[in-house]
This record gives sequence, C-alpha cells and structure tokens, in this order.
Amino acid sequence: MTKDSGCRACRAGTKLDFEFTMAFQPILDLADGSVWAYEALVRGPNGEPAYTILDRVTDETRYQFDQAARVKAIELAGTLFPRESATRLSINFMPNAVYEPNACIRASLEAARRIDFAHQRIMFEFTEQERFRDLDHVKGIVAAYRKQGFLTALDDFGAGFAGLSLLANFRPDLIKIDMDVLRGLDSDAGRYAIVSGVVAIASALDVTVLAEGVETAAELDALRGIGITLVQGYHFAKPLLEGLPPVAGFTPMAAARAA
Repeated sequence: MTKDSGCRACRAGTKLDFEFTMAFQPILDLADGSVWAYEALVRGPNGEPAYTILDRVTDETRYQFDQAARVKAIELAGTLFPRESATRLSINFMPNAVYEPNACIRASLEAARRIDFAHQRIMFEFTEQERFRDLDHVKGIVAAYRKQGFLTALDDFGAGFAGLSLLANFRPDLIKIDMDVLRGLDSDAGRYAIVSGVVAIASALDVTVLAEGVETAAELDALRGIGITLVQGYHFAKPLLEGLPPVAGFTPMAAARAA
C-alpha cells in the first residue's frame, strides 16, 4: 500500500470487520514507588489474546486498525486513569501503517483533546510484528512524534528485528528489554553481563531502559543491582481487561536499600 492509498483510506473511514478492546498492565518506577505508566494491550472483546485480533489485520486494514487501536487506548485511559494523575499511557503502533506522521497522528491528538488527556503523557512503542520497510521513514516518525511532545520506545529490544542497529538509527526515549533476554538473569552470568552492557550503552546515548516480562523476585533484585528502575511484568500485575490492575510485589528502590 502506498502513502497516497493510505491517506485515501484515512479519508474514506473504512470500517474494520471485527471488534477489539484493550487490557492495561502497569509499568513501575522502582525509584519512587509510583506507577509510571500503563501499557495498553490489544485484546478481543471478551478478553481473547492479542493474536486472535492481530491475525485478522491485513495489508488493506493495517492503517485502519492502527488508528482505531490508538483511539481506543486513549479513550479508555481517559475513563480509567485518575483525572489529576500524571501517569503515562503506552500505546503500541505499527510503523508500516504510518504514511505521513503528522497526518496519521491527528486522530490520536483529537481523541486526547476530546477527553482532556494531555498528549505529553502518551508514549508510542514500536511494535516488532514486521520488519520496518523504510528506516528513513521510521526515523521521520520518531522525529515527528518527538516534536509533537510524545515519548517513543523501542519494544522487544534484543529479540527479532529490534537490536543495536535500530537503537543506533532511531535513538528512542526508551528501550524495552525483551523478556527472553531477562529470563533467569539472576542465575545466568552471561545474561547479567549482556543486560549490564545494554544499560551502559543506553546511558551513553541518554536512552532510558525498561525491563519487561519480570516474573520473579530474584529477577527484580538482579535488575535493581544493574540499576534499572522501570519494570513491568507478571511479578507485579497481569493485564486487566478495560481496567487498571492492583499492583503486588513492589517495593520502592529506596525502601529496598534501607532494608
């Protein structure tokens, strides 16, 4: 699909032939004990897994789905998030569905204005469902979103196509280290060294590191030792359909050190 055909699809307002909603999972800040953000995760209307929806997205409907998913996440956040909260909303998006960054962001901005949700609280995560077709185009998306005041994150870092080359090219605000890289971090010296190295590189580039998929207290302790402060995973909370789940197993870094 070309850029022009994508823009025509936007104007035509083509409807999707399936329904979906969002579940929310917290991203926690170990430094101050706060919920730093909630990630919006695609689900079926009755809580069906994301793949049951994503498998129905075609080349012809990718743009429409990407736009609808952003708006759905923002609208639900406007209903669920405390009104005076500064907690961020993290939204996954498909870079190959963005034809012209400033045009394709309009629906998101309009949704945020409509529900009085500050768009500076929104972070867009680059999903790794498919290889980026045009790196220069994606770099343009990152630049345009940053100019608009959004945060950007490179998801699944260390898995699939998300590696050092993308970090070097895009310089996002955050990288999310993939759970497969973190698994068993506490007992595997090699993984510990790799994650420590990633943190050092990110620090030199002024990029924040977020550890996703944390499942055990031992993994959390290892991440604290490396100096990672943003974490996400089942150890704290599973995603909740159209709701904000309670958080467990979470101690602020300062309190952990005092103990």
